[in-house]
Amino acid sequence: MWIYQKKLEFPINITTPDLAVAKALMAQYGGPDSELGAAMRYLTQRFSMPDDRLRATLNDIGTEEIAHWEMIGTMIHQSIEGASLQELKDAGLAGYYTIHGRGVYPADPNGVPFTASYIAATGDPVADIAEDMAAEQKARAAYEHIMNQTQNEQYLAPLRFLREREVVHFQRFSECWNILMELYPDGRQNKLRG
Repeated sequence: MWIYQKKLEFPINITTPDLAVAKALMAQYGGPDSELGAAMRYLTQRFSMPDDRLRATLNDIGTEEIAHWEMIGTMIHQSIEGASLQELKDAGLAGYYTIHGRGVYPADPNGVPFTASYIAATGDPVADIAEDMAAEQKARAAYEHIMNQTQNEQYLAPLRFLREREVVHFQRFSECWNILMELYPDGRQNKLRG
């Protein structure tokens, strides 16, 4: 189903790494509102959608989120691959290094590993699309918070791109919301069964 192109969606070239930014980026690599969480959420929710347009949107955005996860992983990798042990310690990454070395691992900035419990999928299309719109806004806010922590254009350019994609995804999910409201004007997929 997928065809992998061996290039990033947006070029990453971190030559002046900032380990504090790399640590902050871990929120978007393995945190509860990460690109990984979004990809798994959307690619799981698509099965419960009552309309081909909704399934296609979730599939498209879920696939793009995997590409964004790759971008974040690349930024983290390029940031920590040449760092000394002391630099990692100074950035609060000694615990991370102890377990993962200089590898890239899906955990948040506090070292909490990614868990499937982050994947919100209720089987209710209205609830799931509402969750998806909120998730895109949380991701946009996270990117803005990370951007506030640096002046380094090598981070800012891809972060601006990623933030803008969150805005577009929110808009696409808003279109899905409108479709659902046409299908279920009272906001409920199923009538209660007694």
